[in-house]
Amino acid sequence: MSTSTVDNPFFARVWKTMSNYEPESLRRLRAENLAGLTGRVLEVGAGTGTNFEFYPASVDEVVAIEPERRLAEVAQRAGAAAPVPVTVTAQTVEQFASAQPFDAVVCSLVLCSIEEPDVVLQQLFSILRPGGELRYLEHVASAGYRDRLQRLADATVWPRLLGNCHTHRHTEQTIAETGFRLEGARREWSLPSWVPLPVSEFAIGRALKPA
Repeated sequence: MSTSTVDNPFFARVWKTMSNYEPESLRRLRAENLAGLTGRVLEVGAGTGTNFEFYPASVDEVVAIEPERRLAEVAQRAGAAAPVPVTVTAQTVEQFASAQPFDAVVCSLVLCSIEEPDVVLQQLFSILRPGGELRYLEHVASAGYRDRLQRLADATVWPRLLGNCHTHRHTEQTIAETGFRLEGARREWSLPSWVPLPVSEFAIGRALKPA
């Protein structure tokens, strides 16, 4: 494993606990997000390796990036038990380079925490083969009263407590502006819409790199 450049022990403890108690609705979305993938896959922000069990047998290899050392250690153990070969690296995505292109990139609950998501998406676009795809599952900017709730959360303690998570991001717009073509994009709720949490609404979809 490479040397980590991220040290956030509080967030690591919180995320490990949250990963152990994910609602079934979110686990279902994780499985859907990975269904049908083939070939060589790059997963960005693997966390504790929650996705690994859902990769289909048609995947040849997963390279998983997780820069928080404590989370990467848990992800390594999850990778050893995964149904497909998984290699975990503790580089940041900004540091990551690959001599071979990937068939797919997976982003699950990570683009909210990257400092410059537009720059990282351009990097991911460049390491995908022509015709490759980005699979994303991200909480995104909502409307109505939740819009105000998200803006308040982002301006106060939420990013500091939860690993730089920003809840009010127009992630799909940024993906499209990078050059991807969105397909099958939709919104889902992991909790009832009336629950006053800023991260209950998710965007899920595929984004294709033109061939």
